[in-house]
Amino acid sequence: MSDKLYHVLFICTHNSARSIMAEAILNRLGAGRFVAHSGGSHPAGTVHPLALRTLAAMHVPAEGLRSKDWSEFAQPGAPVMDFVFTVCDKAAGETCPVWPGQPMTAHWGVADPAAGEGSDEQRARLFWDTAVVLKRRIELMLALPLAALDGLAIQREIDDIGTR
Repeated sequence: MSDKLYHVLFICTHNSARSIMAEAILNRLGAGRFVAHSGGSHPAGTVHPLALRTLAAMHVPAEGLRSKDWSEFAQPGAPVMDFVFTVCDKAAGETCPVWPGQPMTAHWGVADPAAGEGSDEQRARLFWDTAVVLKRRIELMLALPLAALDGLAIQREIDDIGTR
């Protein structure tokens, strides 16, 4: 088993819900092996309250989470990313900054729970369902024997995870 610490960036346009939840979930589940970050092309500037409530319900720490611009991670001195995942279709179609280190990238798109309508309970359920999908994909990635796979195999696996 490798002692490598992997840095992962989750990207979504507004960096207020999906990418924030993915960041927190991976930091919880991948502690010691992975450090997760998140950013957006047009950050909202705040974390959606239902994203924070969902993380609390999942017993995932949310301290320090903030909506931030993805350009923070393309600056000198930023952590070098090993993986960059887009979690919204709009961000997947945007021109991303050049990430130092040439990380592997994949699209793990999920519907935007913040765009959902309905009662408070229905909206909370959308956030919960989104977090469960992200958690399942993160668990699948964590199960990969990264140290034993070559780059092409890892790329194939992370692309496949985005379809589950």
